[in-house]
Amino acid sequence: MTDRLEIQCPAKLNLFLHITGRREDGYHCLQTLFQIIDLCDTLVLNKTSSPELHFACDDASLNTEDNLVLRAAKALQLATGTTFGATMHLSKHIPTGAGLGGGSSNAASTLLGLNRLWNTQLSHEQLARIGLSLGADVPLFVLGRTAWAEGIGEKLTPMTLSEKTYLVIDPGCHVSTQEIFSHQQLTRNTTAIKMAAFLARDTRNDCENVVRSLYPPVDNALIWLGQFAEARMTGTGASIFATFDNADDAYALLPKIPKGMRGFVAKGLNSSPAC
Repeated sequence: MTDRLEIQCPAKLNLFLHITGRREDGYHCLQTLFQIIDLCDTLVLNKTSSPELHFACDDASLNTEDNLVLRAAKALQLATGTTFGATMHLSKHIPTGAGLGGGSSNAASTLLGLNRLWNTQLSHEQLARIGLSLGADVPLFVLGRTAWAEGIGEKLTPMTLSEKTYLVIDPGCHVSTQEIFSHQQLTRNTTAIKMAAFLARDTRNDCENVVRSLYPPVDNALIWLGQFAEARMTGTGASIFATFDNADDAYALLPKIPKGMRGFVAKGLNSSPAC
């Protein structure tokens, strides 16, 4: 049994996002198609014989007790009663607060990796339940598949999509998910759809109009990218993306991204490198 693992933590895009209702507990019911992409953080885990947990990240702003890697490790310890601990180092490549699921992916990779290192033998379903307590997107990354999602994002149906190329732009602002989901103008009554509607491109991101009105950099990025392809926001933002059949077309636009915005080209994956 190994005492060390290096595990990848992929990002995701929401190819669409419909808000279909709101539960009594305040959570929003939604439909979305999560597309895993090949932009990844790297997490290195080392098992220790004592139960202490030590976390470090090359992004100093994430070196806090509230980091999702540390919270996931503590949750797995609590759920299993293991007496092992770990040192954990995260190298960040996914922009933070950009709607790309980096924190949730980090948490899921922590659960998957420590489940192996500690030999706690939990199933993916059990790990996903622990992950849901950390964030609605964590079960997606535990499942490790591009997936159609319903409920609050935890009811997942694995999908196999043709592997497209995406140009992703981070406008350089941090969008508050809580602010968007609590906004009075957010559409919350979109009719649930079937996969055929997605294939017919009859979808949208219900959060996009609210975010555009509150965060001008997102609006500017959508206007700029929309000159070249259909541009859409992922999640509650701030990142936006466009889909390309030809990777060369995406790479040709990359150096033209306006000053103040960051961008990258990513490939869509049907399976996560973490699994």
